[in-house]
This record gives sequence, structure tokens and C-alpha cells, in this order.
Amino acid sequence: MHHQEWDLLRGTSRTFYISIRQLPGRLGEAFCLAYLLLRISDYLEDNTLMTPEQKNAELLRWHQVLLGRLPAAPWVHQMAAQNFLDGSPDSQALEQAEAILALAHRLPEGMQAAIFHHVPDSTLGMARWVLRGPDILTEEDLDDYMHEVAGRVGYLSTELFACHVPLLKRHLDRLMPLARETGLALQTVNIIRGLRKDLERGWVYVPESFCKSYGIRRADLFEPTHRDQAVQVVGLMAQKAERHLKFALSYIVAIPQYFHSVRLACIWPLAFAIRTLALSRGNLHQVLSSEVKISREEVKRIVRDSSLFGWSNRWLSWYCQRLSQTTLQSPTAGQ
Repeated sequence: MHHQEWDLLRGTSRTFYISIRQLPGRLGEAFCLAYLLLRISDYLEDNTLMTPEQKNAELLRWHQVLLGRLPAAPWVHQMAAQNFLDGSPDSQALEQAEAILALAHRLPEGMQAAIFHHVPDSTLGMARWVLRGPDILTEEDLDDYMHEVAGRVGYLSTELFACHVPLLKRHLDRLMPLARETGLALQTVNIIRGLRKDLERGWVYVPESFCKSYGIRRADLFEPTHRDQAVQVVGLMAQKAERHLKFALSYIVAIPQYFHSVRLACIWPLAFAIRTLALSRGNLHQVLSSEVKISREEVKRIVRDSSLFGWSNRWLSWYCQRLSQTTLQSPTAGQ
């Protein structure tokens, strides 16, 4: 695989790049390519240059490209001709869709099967939700959305791991539900830290039922006059994230310690999420006005420390508990 794909991955997500880059051989390549394909889907879902109807149509076309029913190059050319490409790292991944797909089709058969099953399914889920719109009434609605964009990614990751570690195939019945919970955990934290940014594109992922619990509507969530109630609502989202994160830790514990690189690929996103949630819980007012992020220095420290603690399930549990303490470190500049 060329350096270009790794550079694209680093551009779309520095934190996931850290986790994926240390995976061995074809497993790392498979994760890199799968993530880039998912970033193309995410780009179409989050695009501010298209109407919901246009997003839905392009996601469905991209779904057909993924399945090999439409060629990639003419579709990319059409996207450019309609000025739907904004030059962002995710947009650059879309421009390279043909090359990324060609590399993915050179992967071992089992890895291809996992990618071209779950990435198209996730893309269809996104298409359904962009047409439905930000109409999230209940926690079940939120979980349905998060399953499409993150829970299925948990399934994909687990099947790719099992291609590299055949022993894990014996434990798929146990791992797959935990994999979904892991995806929901990471996505819930992303929603909390990105509340303000999502609002700017017209989406509020907090369920209406959470808001009603404190006598407000989702439309009131960012109104200064309802700030106290809004903080309590975000607290409910934080509690939900914590519940999912406990299952995510169980997922990692279920992977044998001697598959250290696989465990690290899971440990680092989990540790970043736990720390981000802790800082968010300590700054709920800030969450409603801007994005709370862990610093680059803390990212480096987490990578260093968890590389050691990840060898032991007991140490790992202790370390995750320590990261969840809101007073460990104050938030600083973003990643």
C-alpha cells in the first residue's frame, strides 16, 4: 500500500491514525482502507454543500459503487462537476475512491468480505438517516442512528481482527454485541464533545425524551435562559456514554493479552474517549458553547502509559478508572 493512503488517514483522523498505524501488515492496511471508505460515507452524510435529498442520492450511488455496480471514477467526476467537493481531508479521500477500492480488492478474501459487507450497510444506514433528518425523539432513535454509523464499525473491526487472530472466531458470539456497544460508546462521546459543531449544521443528537426529563425541548438546549436544564440533559448523555464505555472495556478484556497490537488498537480510542468524557463532565457549560478536547500532550501520555498497562487486564481497568477522574488534568488546546 502507498504512503498516500496513510497520509489520507492521518489527515482525516490523527487519533485513529495512531491506533491503526501500529497494527501489523495486512491488518493495518485493511483498517486503513476500511476507515477511508467510511470517511467517504461520513463526508456525504455531513456535507454542507448538499440538500438532504442530494445527500441521500449520493450515499445511495456510493453504496452502488462499493458493491461494484457503478464505476468509481465517473461518480467522483460527477461530484466534482456539481461542486460537492470542499477540499477537506474527507473530500480528498472521496477523490481517491477508485484507488482506495482497488487496494481494498487486493486484500485477503476474509478481509474483503468484512469490508464490503459492513461499509455498504453503514452507508445505507446513513442514507436512511439523512432523509429522515435530525428527528431523534427517544434514546432508541439515537441508538438506531449510532448503530448505523458506529455499531456496524464495531462489527467490521471485530471481523477484521478475527481474520488476523483466528482464535477470536470462536468468541464472535460474545464479542459482536460488545463490539456494537464499543461503537456506541465512542459515538456517544463524539456527540457530547461535538454538540455545538453539530448544531451549526442543523443536527442535535440529544433525544427529545432526555430534554423533556428537565422540562425543556431540544430547541431550547442552547438557549442561555435554559442553561441549567441543558447542563443536566448533557449529564444524562454523559451517563449514557459511561454505560457503553463499561462494555467497551469488557470487549478489550475479552481479547487475549498476547495479541497486544490488536488490544492497543482498541485501548487507545477507548482511553481517549474516557478522558474526553471526563473533561466534558467537568466542564458541562463549556460543552454547550464549544468543543472540549484532550491536548496533544495528553494523547501522547495516554499512548505511552496504556502501552504498558494494556498488558494486564487489572492494570488496564485501574488506568481507565484513573482517566475517568475529572480532576486529573484541566482541558487545554485541542488535538
